[in-house]
Amino acid sequence: MITIVDYGIGNLGSIRNMLKKIGFDSQISDRPEIIKDASKLIMPGVGAFDAGMRQLNASGLVPYLEEKVLQEKTPVLGICLGMQLLTRRSEEGTSPGLGWIDAEVKRFLPPPGSKLKVPHMGWNIAKPAKVTGMTANVESEERYYFVHSYYVHCQNREDVLLSGEYGQVFDAAFERGNIIGVQFHPEKSHKFGMRLLRNFCEGY
Repeated sequence: MITIVDYGIGNLGSIRNMLKKIGFDSQISDRPEIIKDASKLIMPGVGAFDAGMRQLNASGLVPYLEEKVLQEKTPVLGICLGMQLLTRRSEEGTSPGLGWIDAEVKRFLPPPGSKLKVPHMGWNIAKPAKVTGMTANVESEERYYFVHSYYVHCQNREDVLLSGEYGQVFDAAFERGNIIGVQFHPEKSHKFGMRLLRNFCEGY
């Protein structure tokens, strides 16, 4: 069963509804015994980095999640803030992230004189940076819905799955083994987001 991790932050219901729409059963849970039995995990999240890490640590789920993801190699998909929490650190706060992937989160700094506003909000193109099960049927320029002031930068460039641009090139998604993260909201990205979610659910 696909389990959407409930640690108090995130669009849990909308993700579950989208999974149901594309034909996959899922459950929302904050119970360790449910997490331990999950076939795949989804880590949602909205808001600030430190608040997200506080909630996650307070949930008591981190040891169970690390056992599933790092030891058992259960596929995990981090969405928006959920993606950022998988990294080592963020310029947004002082709390360490989970550190499951060698990356850090940086703030958008539009070029001087630019009319670009922060947060980056709305539809934008993300281009595949490599071909995996997540991007095998993804076109070269598909659009996704973003809402974020901070972006992920992967230290290992081979981890970059999708690349976006907003005043600068940024990592819109990453994938290393069973660990996947997307900065945009696939549950709000219509057919393009549905395709990525289906790839995650069917693959791995």
